[in-house]
Amino acid sequence: MAKKRPQTKAKQPQLKDGEIPVVGAREPCPCGSGRRYKACHGRVAAHAVTELVQRPFEGLPSEGDWVALRELVPAATVELKLKESLPEGVPSVTLATVLPMAWPALRRDDGSVLIGLQNDTASGDISRDLADTLQRALTAQPGTPVQGRRAPADGPRLQELLDPEGAFEPVVHSGFEFWVPDAEHSTPEVAASLERANAAAIPTVKLSGVDAAYWCETPDKNHLRWVMPYPEEQLLDALARLHAAGRSNLGEGTRLVGSFRAHGLTVPVWDLPTGVTADDVEKPAAEFAERLATALASDAPLTPDERRARGGLTNRQVTLS
Repeated sequence: MAKKRPQTKAKQPQLKDGEIPVVGAREPCPCGSGRRYKACHGRVAAHAVTELVQRPFEGLPSEGDWVALRELVPAATVELKLKESLPEGVPSVTLATVLPMAWPALRRDDGSVLIGLQNDTASGDISRDLADTLQRALTAQPGTPVQGRRAPADGPRLQELLDPEGAFEPVVHSGFEFWVPDAEHSTPEVAASLERANAAAIPTVKLSGVDAAYWCETPDKNHLRWVMPYPEEQLLDALARLHAAGRSNLGEGTRLVGSFRAHGLTVPVWDLPTGVTADDVEKPAAEFAERLATALASDAPLTPDERRARGGLTNRQVTLS
């Protein structure tokens, strides 16, 4: 039998966790340990993926709008305020739903920073991944994008970097022209990406009278999707009470059709006739919010009709994240 070769212990450059790229599972780990990636730092990465944070935006101002911009809104921006002063040469930090070429972040030529919210993330904590991207964008060279990576497990979360008192006021756009200050002089790749994104964008409007409610227009019918902060079971009971009483609609021809879960919050959805605009639904939505508040305050047992209504709502519920 062939003799086993003695393993040499040549000195390898030791990298920090945050510097270790993701490679193939059977490839040598880039940390220099001599083990395969899946048996070394890949094990940590796999473990991080399984640790899903159910409400990654909890504790941030306007949690419902964070969820909406992550899952519902095609084109929107929000100026972010950090706890600490911005580094010299960084005039502003802006959160965007999507960036050109699906970049996680971009440091513009003028030094300003754009962070993409709808990108895939490497771990189960979107907040930590976004915080890592933000920190790297603040020190990136002007005029360069920031690539994605697996955030260090002990890295900060957005809740630690953003000012908890800072206003979170989304601006919804009809297209993605905010990507480039001067679209006429953009690169062919960015111009093509902009054209594709604009063609796919669904017209969307944020309601002004209630929180985290977004009207959208589709070819067959319009919709209102409303991210609500209440505990799911309590909210479903309240919606069932209103639905059974015939008070869950938003006006003639509208209908509460169900809900879905997204990042730990429940999002009721209404079908609206094609002619119903965002302005048309402002007053009915505000009136519904008052009815919902009354229903949420009730702790009476559900009636048989209300239980059937709740069952119907639950059967049509899906989970996006």
